Amino acid sequence: MKQLLLIGGGGHCKSIIDSLSQNTAFEVVGILDTSEKVGTFINGIEIIGVDDDMEKWFVKGVHLAFITLGSVGNTALRQNLYEKAKTIGFQFPIIQDPTAIVSRETTIGEGTFIGKGTIINASVQIGKNAIINSGAIVEHDSTIGDYCHLAPGSTFSGNVTIGAHTHVGTNATVIQEIEIGEHTVIGGGSVVIRNIRSFAVAYGNPCKEAEHE
Repeated sequence: MKQLLLIGGGGHCKSIIDSLSQNTAFEVVGILDTSEKVGTFINGIEIIGVDDDMEKWFVKGVHLAFITLGSVGNTALRQNLYEKAKTIGFQFPIIQDPTAIVSRETTIGEGTFIGKGTIINASVQIGKNAIINSGAIVEHDSTIGDYCHLAPGSTFSGNVTIGAHTHVGTNATVIQEIEIGEHTVIGGGSVVIRNIRSFAVAYGNPCKEAEHE
């Protein structure tokens, strides 16, 4: 088994540990989190240090890492941790829960998590360090950008494009051929029937932009 270092604690970390519990390819050596949590456990895995300890573990021979910090609307910290680890030399696997259904014609970037019960259909492209959370459905020919978070139960019809760093909330629905820009937040339960620009917050049925920065 390949040794794997997890970076970031919390609820999302629990989900990833649970998916890894059925994966014999990796041995989790521990979690890096904040100093006050060192020595505690998440789902039986010890928090063994802080983010600044990445290089120490790389020198010890652990060369695989995974960002297990979640994100709701702000992906900056996930990106910063990922880039710091990449600079040190860490490689990032794709972690896919065994209950997920993923087409062999799909392309998935490194460091992406595919959660329980997700369905990803043919010719989908997913960027790096993304979160495709439990029960999300991504239909054919869609493109999901780097660092995106598709929350539980969100649904994307065919030929949808989601820009980098965008968060699409729980049970939101995006109809076919819609484009959503970068750094945008779509509220939970929204129904997106028209394009949404970058750096927007939008919600509702039909989904409308609430603010623009």
